[in-house]
Amino acid sequence: MSGLLALLDDVAGIAKIAAASVDDIAANAAKAGSKAAGVLIDDAAVTPKYVTGFEPARELPMIARIARGSIINKLVFLLPAALLMSAFAPWLIPPLLILGGSYLCFEGAEKIAHYLSKQDDHSPGPDGSHDVKDPAHLEEQKVKGAIKTDFILSAEIMTIALSTIESDSVWIQGATLFVVAILVTVGVYGAVALIVKADDFGLWLSKAGNLGATRALGRGIVKFMPWLLKALTVVGTAAMLWVGGSIIVHSLHQMGWHWPEDTVKAIGASVGGENGFAVWSVKALIDGILGFVWGLILIPIGTKFIAPVWAAVFGGGKKAEAH
Repeated sequence: MSGLLALLDDVAGIAKIAAASVDDIAANAAKAGSKAAGVLIDDAAVTPKYVTGFEPARELPMIARIARGSIINKLVFLLPAALLMSAFAPWLIPPLLILGGSYLCFEGAEKIAHYLSKQDDHSPGPDGSHDVKDPAHLEEQKVKGAIKTDFILSAEIMTIALSTIESDSVWIQGATLFVVAILVTVGVYGAVALIVKADDFGLWLSKAGNLGATRALGRGIVKFMPWLLKALTVVGTAAMLWVGGSIIVHSLHQMGWHWPEDTVKAIGASVGGENGFAVWSVKALIDGILGFVWGLILIPIGTKFIAPVWAAVFGGGKKAEAH
């Protein structure tokens, strides 16, 4: 009897450890998701452009293929690479975060510069994909381009997630990254599917609704969707600059350069006082301004040097595919 009680006690102890591990994984995953907010919003705002112009029947299959490619990117390539880096080269994490944060700043600043330059968004993309006559070939191009873009964004998400995990256990790290990969992919591409099909649903509702209010709701959905996409673009751009700036400032602090983060905190405390939300808002504003300035500096570097090299190696960059 005493042996059975001891066994039950051991089982209870294992269950407690497992429960604590699950709590740790959930907490780390939630923290990683909040840190990667800018990347997620940008992903949700950009991806619908890849399926624009195709037959409605092809939209969901294309999104499903892109989501499958995203899962492969995260679980097959990026998760093992992140675990190996954490185990054997943890010093690489802050520089990689700075690289990812710089990419976010560049993206945000470039979008603002593109908007202010009043360029024609309906002109053929620089990759020439709008000139392709074969719809199947064009679909294949767009899906491959979206998966390439997703790899960049997924690498940022996984690196950010890894940096937030407060555990040295490879199992906790691996499980957290796995959870983040699944939830992020389902969340982003589920939202993309809803956004892409919302106008079709609204159009159907406006024609098939039995009540005048139902048909009016359908027309309202159709009219609202372009505004929603614009709002996502604005929010995503602001989030990219804020998140990118804060990642760079915090990563510099981790590398021993403390004054940028200390200065931002000091300004936030002096302006916000005892109001925690005000302090956070001031810090976020400063991080966003720093991100915008750094992004402006990076625009000529990215467009004149990095983009041509990327296009030569991979056959087109994000902008070429997205526009």
